[in-house]
Amino acid sequence: MRFDFLIKGGVVIDGSGINSQPREADIAVTGDMITAVGDLSGANAGKVVDVSGLYVCPGFIDVHSHSEFTLLADGRAEGKICQGITTEINGNCGLSAAPLYGKAFEQREDDLKELKIKERWNTFPEYFTALNKRGFATNFMTLVGHGNLRASVVGYSDREPSSDEMQEMLELLRSAIRLGASGLSTGLVYPPGVYARTNEIIELAKGAAMSGGIYASHIRSEGDELLEAVEEIIKIGFESNIRVHISHLKTGGKENWGKINDVFEQIENARQGGLNISCDRYPYIAGGTDLDAVLPSWVYSGGHEEELKRLKDSELREKIKMEILYKHPEESYWDNVIISSVNTDKNKWIEGKKLSDVSKVLKKTPMEFLFEILIEENLRVSAIFFSMDEHNLKSILKQPYTMIGSDSSARSFDGITARGNPHPRGFGSFPRVLGKYAGEEKVFSMVEAVYKMTGLSAKTFMIKQRGVIAKGFFADITIFDHDRIKDRAGFNNPFEKPEGIYYVFVNGVPALWEGELMGQLAGRILR
Repeated sequence: MRFDFLIKGGVVIDGSGINSQPREADIAVTGDMITAVGDLSGANAGKVVDVSGLYVCPGFIDVHSHSEFTLLADGRAEGKICQGITTEINGNCGLSAAPLYGKAFEQREDDLKELKIKERWNTFPEYFTALNKRGFATNFMTLVGHGNLRASVVGYSDREPSSDEMQEMLELLRSAIRLGASGLSTGLVYPPGVYARTNEIIELAKGAAMSGGIYASHIRSEGDELLEAVEEIIKIGFESNIRVHISHLKTGGKENWGKINDVFEQIENARQGGLNISCDRYPYIAGGTDLDAVLPSWVYSGGHEEELKRLKDSELREKIKMEILYKHPEESYWDNVIISSVNTDKNKWIEGKKLSDVSKVLKKTPMEFLFEILIEENLRVSAIFFSMDEHNLKSILKQPYTMIGSDSSARSFDGITARGNPHPRGFGSFPRVLGKYAGEEKVFSMVEAVYKMTGLSAKTFMIKQRGVIAKGFFADITIFDHDRIKDRAGFNNPFEKPEGIYYVFVNGVPALWEGELMGQLAGRILR
């Protein structure tokens, strides 16, 4: 038998579990499938790849991604391919590519214009058609964003949905899952998810459970009310009879670092009680999101236009200021906020700088600058927030139910997505886990690290025939040097390629070859 590719001499970590043993084996690829694994010394192939001394693993699965729009703008996804990522799970934190109706459709217009995306759509099939037409490098799976459902039906108002509106959201949810989405996600700190009561989420989660989906959540608090937020997702899981997943589990703010063991106890008790609960995490102690996330939730009500009106109202500004200061009274708080991107060329000079430093240059207080930059940039400002603890990060990473997610959109090293000063997690998350936490610091073994990135992720999100090196599985394969693998992206230089990853196959097609990007768009939509 003649194969297309024969990967010879590597040490296979097959991704099947933490007890699987690395073993020397050859791997044959024919078309998009792995067609043989073992001693293939007598086999013939169109291309033989000698990877002696390197680790051969399943392609990594990024369980927390936000690439639905950047992939349409530039499908190369170079930052993900260079990390060894072959599959992304999108639609996280309550925001997905569809459904987009009404206010949800209007709210996405600025994002699409900024990325010069000409296509417009309402449903997942329409979005999938546009994505397939463009082509993309990584496999694409998606959840349904609760924010999409609520904004499409209720808008951005701070109120409970009527019974008819709940029924409409349920219909949209069921339709989206039927058409290819794999579950429900919420972003309970972002509008409009922040306005949803627990009962609303339970009803929708029941709808997702009936369709076999999972429920993933950016929980309601990652700081002062962390324990209450974890309690809420556990309640949703039990009452909806659905698998639940905590997005980027963390303890934000020094005053909350000591809560981590209580969180682990909550999760373990729920697991012993029969709840299938898991989480993901990126390997950094800084998070990244929109700068206006520091505002009180009532400021968002009604959408962007209403938010801007409140920021321009002097009396309301004073009220907002007092609420922010109550939560963050220390002036040093602003030293830990870095502006990562703005929309206008005029303010590009502030990208990559601390908010406190910029305000000093402009001879303003941090609060004055905060209000002015949000207004001037029409709210389109992203920021990086340093608020977490390294010890807690390691404790979270080593939990048996923790997977790895970048919490990043797919970007490339040039072109329209190579803008701003984004979080380095978009270019370094997976090699950082392997090189720093598995390699240097021995938080867990290389086998367990790979399992968290592959087999465990595929099992949790029900991704068929991926996540394991075995005959009959799709040929998503990542090959790296465990002695040399290292992330190079930093907070001042995020667009840096990692070291030590030499080959990446997506559906049997080489996306990275001898460390060089091949520009292939072999990704598929996974339903």
